[in-house]
Order: sequence, then C-alpha cells, then structure tokens
Amino acid sequence: MTEEVRWTRPDAPEVAEMMAELLHEYVSRYGPAARQRMERFPDATLTPPHGRLMVLLRGGTAVAGGAFRRHDEQTAELKRIWTHSSYRRQGLARKVLEVLESEAARLGYTRLYLTTGPRQPEARGLYLAAGFTPLFDVTVPPTGPLPFEKALLVSLDAGE
Repeated sequence: MTEEVRWTRPDAPEVAEMMAELLHEYVSRYGPAARQRMERFPDATLTPPHGRLMVLLRGGTAVAGGAFRRHDEQTAELKRIWTHSSYRRQGLARKVLEVLESEAARLGYTRLYLTTGPRQPEARGLYLAAGFTPLFDVTVPPTGPLPFEKALLVSLDAGE
C-alpha cells in the first residue's frame, strides 16, 4: 500500500496521535523530563515560512511523520521523526527523511542538523544509514545527545 504525504500544522487532527505516541515513547525512555524537552520549542517553528511538518498517511491513518525548523540561515533542524509503533520496520522513517530532505533543499537550506538521544539506537542506526555524519565519537558509548549533520544539494526551484 502506498502512502500519501500531507504537509500540515502541529494542531491538525492527524498530528495528535503522532505527538501523543512520540511523547509516550520519549517519556518511557528518558523519564518525565522528556516532556519538558519536547515542549521546549514552540510548535510555530515547525510551520512555514521556515519550517514544515508532514505526515505519511496510509489509508487515511498517520503512520509516520516528521518536521524541520530553521536552525540557522543555511541549516534546517529535523524534529519529531516518528513511525507509528504498529508500522515500524517498513522503511517509513527513511521515506520521511527523504521527503524532509527534499523539501528543505527546495526551500534553499544547504545543511540538515538533528540530535537524537543515547537511548534510541534505532534512530542512530537510521541516521548513519541515511548518510548523516555523526558529530560525536561513535566509538564511545553514548551518554548525552547525539548530533548529526548532512549536506544538501539545493534545488533549482529553491524558495518557490
């Protein structure tokens, strides 16, 4: 079954379950402080003109999603990369990354940046497999945030 990409807003109905499950995942891995970290950035940063939020819908159900916001003039920071727990191991997170990368490049960003946590080995593996460069020593057991970056090729129709 194919997925539909929907660009949306943080307060849209199709995003509510995604954010609730993502929050549950973070709190179960990192404790109650994860709630505060997730609320640290206003949702408005994930909307145009400098950010975007998308969900992948399969049969009308949100199965994966993610967002980016402006980190600096050249850099989009990926946020809220998520796959519904019932749909994991199907390549959906990779598809989310590809869609977000393409949109960020279309908007003229030349670099992606993100951090993931030390208790998310599957995310670490995803970003390494997707060509992100770790900005930390991969030979040392992780204890704090794990930053990554990736250079983007700017689209010829950037900014449209």
